[in-house]
Parts: sequence; structure tokens; C-alpha cells
Amino acid sequence: MIGLENIIFLIVAAIGIGLFVWQISKIRKNVLMGRDLVIADNPSERINKTLLVAFGQQKMFKRMLPAVLHLFVYVGFLVINIEVLEILIDGIFGTHRILGFAGILYSGLMAVNEILAALVIIACVMFLWRRNVTHVPRLSKGVEMRAWPKLDANLILITEIVLMIALFAFNISDLKLAQLRGTHLAGAFPVSSLFVNALGSDPDTLHVIGRVGWWFHILGILAFMNYLPSSKHFHIIMAFPNVYFSKLLPKGKFTTNPAITHEIKAMLDPSYQPPAPEMDAEGNPIIQRFGARDVEDLTWKQLMDSYTCTECGRCTSVCPANITGKLLSPRKIVMDTRDRMEEKGEHPAIYHPNHYKEMGVERVEVTEEKTLLRGYITPEELWACTSCNACVEACPVNIDQLSTIMDLRRFLVLEESAAPASLNAMFTNIENNGAPWAFSPADRFNWADELYVPSNN
Repeated sequence: MIGLENIIFLIVAAIGIGLFVWQISKIRKNVLMGRDLVIADNPSERINKTLLVAFGQQKMFKRMLPAVLHLFVYVGFLVINIEVLEILIDGIFGTHRILGFAGILYSGLMAVNEILAALVIIACVMFLWRRNVTHVPRLSKGVEMRAWPKLDANLILITEIVLMIALFAFNISDLKLAQLRGTHLAGAFPVSSLFVNALGSDPDTLHVIGRVGWWFHILGILAFMNYLPSSKHFHIIMAFPNVYFSKLLPKGKFTTNPAITHEIKAMLDPSYQPPAPEMDAEGNPIIQRFGARDVEDLTWKQLMDSYTCTECGRCTSVCPANITGKLLSPRKIVMDTRDRMEEKGEHPAIYHPNHYKEMGVERVEVTEEKTLLRGYITPEELWACTSCNACVEACPVNIDQLSTIMDLRRFLVLEESAAPASLNAMFTNIENNGAPWAFSPADRFNWADELYVPSNN
């Protein structure tokens, strides 16, 4: 029977889900700030990669201990959500364990849920130990690992432990109340049955504990859901689309700039007609940057990468530049991109004065703009990259850190002519001599003459 408690639950659930949808819409808007990119090739290969890398956690198992612990949390998250569905139905319609009609199937599900909940607690405690006691370097070191990233990880782990404890409190009290009434509680509870006497035998107290555990668990999940978009743990949602849309080309194959390609074709073939430039909503041609200076110059896929980052540091821990003490941290590149994107998403009119026209404001004072390049990421970081793709290979959710680094480098070279002196010398040699070396093409094989020793025969 539906009562006041169910109405309150329905209102709270609607508010929680509505806020989550609103946050997702903001994130979608931020991601679409990037350049358009069509990714529609090889859907079967993309589905297969998603099943292996995102669902199957393929890349995680390169490091066995964290992989097993993460597997407990990951599988627990997937399976326990089935019980959350039951809680939602019970909360709306005033029922109690409505899925109990499934009999042995329900018993098996509840048993698996309890075992996984216990494993989630164990895994989260060990993760907390690794982060705060043993101080695993990739989880604690780096200029990007400021107070918030560390606190964020701890908050999530503690929240998961508390949510599982609330679930056990609900199950234990339910199980004990059934025993006191001489009735059978649908389901099997292998963990709760071990602690069935831990909460006492007073029916009123048990009822209160059960309701508090039930409400705390579902309210905690709604709060957790709305915390995710502000947390690195948003990867539990973004990993799947990000892996699906990840790069299928060989890792060493770089993309080309279409504008430069058209220019070169026109130079080589005077009859070639470059396509007309793209137009904005007001009919003005869109200027194509050579590379990227800010987040809107990156593609939506590169911006999606930044929302998918788990901040696990696997990319930085294998980066040869970082290992040798240089400033580059691939993790920082991704985190800086996300911070800059959210900054522009929160204040679009400051950076895009035309946005004010939609608001009916005629004149706007625009402040000096800070950009992703130099405002967040320095050229020194970018030029430290060896483009070896170690970071891309190590990322468990298929983030392509190198593509962002290369686009920022391209802007430095093609629009600012700000390459290091050694590279500028190489560019000059290639232009003049057709090779990176400062030798005339006619002298290119002189080394062979110097090595040739005539035979006495």
C-alpha cells in the first residue's frame, strides 16, 4: 500500500535522478564544445573492443593485485544495482522485497550480492591502505595530484564502504525480524546470517535499524550518483562510450590536418578545387586552426577522454619523459584539459561574446582570455614527449593522451613558429636539402666513397 513514506521516496528519487540528468546535459554541452568528428566506422570491431576493454577490464590485468581488487568493486557495482532496482520498486509501490517471487533465482542473486558486498568492503579498505599508508607513487606523486584528487578518491572509497554496511544493516535486521516472527525471508544471506544476532533482538529497534539502513542505502546511492559527474569516478559511466569511440588505427599513425592537405593538393595540382570553408550560424567562414590552442580546437572525442580519466596514473608511470625527471605527465595533460573545459563551460560568455546575443545583452566587456596552451599546459611539457605511445597503451579506458599533445604542438609550430631551435634547424634542412641533415643532396652518399677500399685484385 502506498503511504506518505512512498510519496516522500518518489519525490526524493525524482529530484536525485533529475539533478543527475541535468549534470549529464552540462557535461554533454562541454564535450560538444570540441570540433566535430565523425566516428562511425567498423561498428563490430568497436563493439568487440568495448566488450574486451571496458566490460572485460582487459588492460587492468597488466597489474594483477589492483586488477583483482578493482574487479570486486566493478562486478559488485554491476550486480548490486539489481538489488537497487528492487529497492526503487519497493520504495515507490510500498512493497517489500518484491522480486522474492523469483524463488531460487532470487536466493542466488541475494547470495551473490552479499558476497560481492563483502568483497567490495575488503577491496575498498585495501585501496585506502594503498593510497594512504603504502603511498603507491603513481597514486600520490605528481603536481596534478593536489589535495582534491586525493580527497576525491578517499571520499568515494569511504562512501562505498558505508553504503555496503547500510545494506548489511538492512539485511541483518530483516533476517532477524523474520526469525523472531517465525517466518521465512525470501532470499539467501550467507554474510548477514553470520551476524544475525549482532543488532540485538528487540523488534522495534530492529525495525528502526532496517528502515535507516534501507533509506541510507538508497539516499546514499542517489547522492553518489550526483557526485559522480564532479569526480574522477565518472569513468564508471564514460569508460564504455569512450572505448567504443577510441582509435582503431595503428597507434603510430598520426592524423593529418585537412586544411593543410587541401593546400598541398592545390599546390601540386592547379586544377584541384578545395572544398568551400565551413560556415557558422551567422554565415561567416569558420577559421580552421593549425593545431589546438584551446579546448574548442580539440575534437569532442579528445574532450570526452578528459571526462573518462580515472586519474590512476598508469600513463604517467610508464612515460619515459616523466621517469627521467622531465615536466611531462600525460595524466596532467588530460586533467588540465578537463579543468579548462569546465572553466569555459561555466563561463561561456566571457570567452564567447556572441553568446550574450542569445541573452539579449548588447555590449559585453571581455576579460583577457587564459587558454589551455600556456594557461594550463606549458610548451616545455609538450616538447618533452617522445611520442612513444606508452601512455596510450597503458590507459585502461583507451584515452589517447598523445593526440592532444600533438595538436598542441602543431599549433606551436604551424601558427606560432615556436618550435625548439633544434627542430627549427631540422625543418630548414628538410626544406633546403630534402633531409634532416645539413648536407646538399649531391653530397649525401660521400660517406660511401670514404668507406670504399679498392681491392688489390
